[in-house]
Amino acid sequence: MLRTWRQRVTFIDLVVWAIGLAIAVVVVVGTIKTLLSGKYTPVVWLDLFIRGLALGGVYALIAMGYTLVYGILKMINFAHSEVFMSGPFTAVFLANALNRSGYMDQHPLLGMSLVTLLAMAVSMVIAILLERIAYRPLRAAPRLVPLITAIGASFFLQYAFRGLYGGGFQAYPTLQILKSTFGFFGVNVSYTQIVVIAGALLMMVVLYYIVQGTKIGKAMRAVSEDKEAAELMGIDVDRVIVFTFALGGASAGFAGILFVLLFPIAWFFMGFIPSIKAFTAAVLGGIGNVAGAFVGAMVLGLIESLGPNLFLDGLGIPNAPQLKDAIAFIVLVFILIFRPSGILGEAITEAKA
Repeated sequence: MLRTWRQRVTFIDLVVWAIGLAIAVVVVVGTIKTLLSGKYTPVVWLDLFIRGLALGGVYALIAMGYTLVYGILKMINFAHSEVFMSGPFTAVFLANALNRSGYMDQHPLLGMSLVTLLAMAVSMVIAILLERIAYRPLRAAPRLVPLITAIGASFFLQYAFRGLYGGGFQAYPTLQILKSTFGFFGVNVSYTQIVVIAGALLMMVVLYYIVQGTKIGKAMRAVSEDKEAAELMGIDVDRVIVFTFALGGASAGFAGILFVLLFPIAWFFMGFIPSIKAFTAAVLGGIGNVAGAFVGAMVLGLIESLGPNLFLDGLGIPNAPQLKDAIAFIVLVFILIFRPSGILGEAITEAKA
């Protein structure tokens, strides 16, 4: 048995495990020191927890777009970041026009609904065009070819929107109704955070129902299992794939509006960092699974919000919150190394078996 273990375990494996163990020790020691210092009160931790849920909600909606496309085509649509960007970057002009006319102040919910519908429609159209122009002709190509195409499409869309709308920042109007707060165990929770968390949860339920409880969802699962067999059974594979991209695009557009509610700025490069983190969340939860993408996004949002203060502050590291992006990407690396199937990936594999 020991001989077999030596044959399976390489020197690189030992190095990776040692690095992982060192990081685990740092996390545990830092957490203990932070908690024992008493620097942060329970109210502060609750505030960070709620912020993490709101941030995770945005990541969840983007991650579900990644996971839907991966489930059908087994490819990572890296242009999804620009699908996410295109909706709110277009809708900002409608939002500012409604705000200048006074309509947004008089009917804030209806005005924001119109802005959200426009963002979802634009993102959906961009996603469908991507599938039809960039991906469908390469469906039978080796996997690396669509991946490179997705990266090229991402750059094309970035600079196309920069040329159309300009390279500057566009500010979204601030809705007073969403700026209001209410007390929750001593924490001032904004209605914006509640809207983001509730919106992400609602969209997850809708997407999960579509995939698991509708006829088109059954067709999506059939195409994901075997495209050729699904086509022989009379399923229009092209139609199913287009619907999947449209669904992912609408989710990304909705995510873009929730994102600008938290950070009211739109610009041509706004999708890159959130989408990379959403991809991390999709891998963390188990890419290809809608519920897994949601769980992974919420976990990542909480790690990003709580982690810097909890893990690093006790070690005396200055400006620990600035390392939140590094923590998120370390999570991605170690998930890929130690559990590439993700949190819910194993359960799905067993269920399919």
